[in-house]
Amino acid sequence: MTQDLISESLERVAERHGDPAKAVYARLFSQQPEMEALFVGDKDGLSRGNMLANVFEVILDLAGPRSYGLNMVRAEITNHDQLGVPGAVFMSFFPVVVETLKELSGDDWTPEVAAAWAGVLDDLASLVPA
Repeated sequence: MTQDLISESLERVAERHGDPAKAVYARLFSQQPEMEALFVGDKDGLSRGNMLANVFEVILDLAGPRSYGLNMVRAEITNHDQLGVPGAVFMSFFPVVVETLKELSGDDWTPEVAAAWAGVLDDLASLVPA
């Protein structure tokens, strides 16, 4: 059920707005301008798009079979830390994604959809100590 709600919300955003990557990264760089420098070499946006696609895959896994998502995020926390991105900063990307999708969804962002996304964010929050 949770996975279906999340999947359907992603599909509706794609139908209405196409690829949400530009909106997600605009929000990220607005909230954390220092992060934009990390993407200076990504002139065509392919790295950003790939990163967001991976985030969606992880989120769908966490909302469904839970076969690899948490371990992948743990590994990426370590990888990003080696790039100078602390775990808490890395993890702040997930709420940015959800905030952007909520905005793009408009009235389609129902309490049920919000609860599905919140559950996944709660699972992710457990990976980095406050």
